[in-house]
Amino acid sequence: MSNASPLATPAKIGPLLATFVVANNMIGSGFFLLPSTLAKSGGVTALAWLLGTALAMMLGAAFAQLARRHPDLEAQDDYIGPSLGRNASFLATFLYWVQSWIGNNAIAVAAFGYLMVVLPFDEGNSMARLGGQLALIWAMFALNLLGPRPIARFQSFCVVFGLLPVAVILSAGWLHFDTEVYRLSWNVSGSSDGSVVFASLAPVFWAFVGLETGAMVAGVVRNPDRNVPIATLGGIAIAGVVYLISSVLMMGIVPAAQIAASSAPFALVAGQMFGAWAIPVIAVAAALKATGTLGGWMLVTGESGARAAQRGFLPAIFGRQSAKGAATWGLFIVALAMSALTIATLAPTVSGQFEVLIEMVVTLIVVTYGAAGLVLLKGSAGHRPRPRERLLGIGALIACALLLGSASFKIVLGAVVLVLVLLFVFIAIDKKRSAAGSR
Repeated sequence: MSNASPLATPAKIGPLLATFVVANNMIGSGFFLLPSTLAKSGGVTALAWLLGTALAMMLGAAFAQLARRHPDLEAQDDYIGPSLGRNASFLATFLYWVQSWIGNNAIAVAAFGYLMVVLPFDEGNSMARLGGQLALIWAMFALNLLGPRPIARFQSFCVVFGLLPVAVILSAGWLHFDTEVYRLSWNVSGSSDGSVVFASLAPVFWAFVGLETGAMVAGVVRNPDRNVPIATLGGIAIAGVVYLISSVLMMGIVPAAQIAASSAPFALVAGQMFGAWAIPVIAVAAALKATGTLGGWMLVTGESGARAAQRGFLPAIFGRQSAKGAATWGLFIVALAMSALTIATLAPTVSGQFEVLIEMVVTLIVVTYGAAGLVLLKGSAGHRPRPRERLLGIGALIACALLLGSASFKIVLGAVVLVLVLLFVFIAIDKKRSAAGSR
């Protein structure tokens, strides 16, 4: 009898840790810059946070159910393909990859927006912002070439030193909260409360992009049938509460008009609370956290592009990895695309550019979320949907319809055109590939 022990099974995570993984994937650049975007409307957007959290819960419940049916879920293709076919699977997978690097642009906007506070540039200097955003993109590309481990270490460093000063603001801020400031900032848009809440849904929902990650990591969660729903809904609840509290708090310390004009709203509030010395401290901390998030999400974008290439949804070049495990060429193409988008979306203000980018992300990811709803509603050849699954599917589709309705018509129209063009090109290429393979 051998003394060698059997191969150890990798340790799986429990519901608490899984919950914080999901929450951390949602608390990112939106935490630092969304206050400026929403302050254009005022404190009434607190109601949009409540509605947005409810919609995220509906979608989260749908993904949790999909994780129960597909415990080894790795990509959208795993659940969409068997139910809706290869074309739908391509659209959802490809657009999810596209929105991930568009989202990276929004993170770069947020990160350099805070750095502008400590650099010798005026906030309205668009060329300086353009140069800074491009520098961050290519710096994180270079770091990703070193492989996943250096990125993970850098991100851990950024999380620890980036969030501590911000946590102080959220804790001590209530001592400086002024109900009269908040009352005067309630609705500064000139529109009705209802119309402002609905129009704010798309930017608010940027904060919840990542809710699907609980389902995607089901394979490393203990007892996923029970714990993935807990982690997904718990993570969404934590993110929703954190965003709501920070939004209300900030508009009760500094008037909405001042927050809306700032490229670094947390630094602005810190200055109001503690004095001028706190502004650069918070600005650097927020920029550090956002930069770490950018590096991590570029890694995710490279990995998701590689998986898409392996399934035939992207050219093979995206699937090539270096000896250090980096998707070198795929990331290079992504960095080029991000650079072009940075130039194309440059706006007079940081919050204006950020708002355009996050609306694009939310509109594109609705395709993936809507596909999840359709899968639950339709079922597949090997699975007939139960009434509860149909109900969750309908809820997910209603949430997607509300998100699309709240986005600007121009961005929705652009997304529709993109979907049609992509589908036409993919069908043509796939038919040609199939014909070549049958010879």
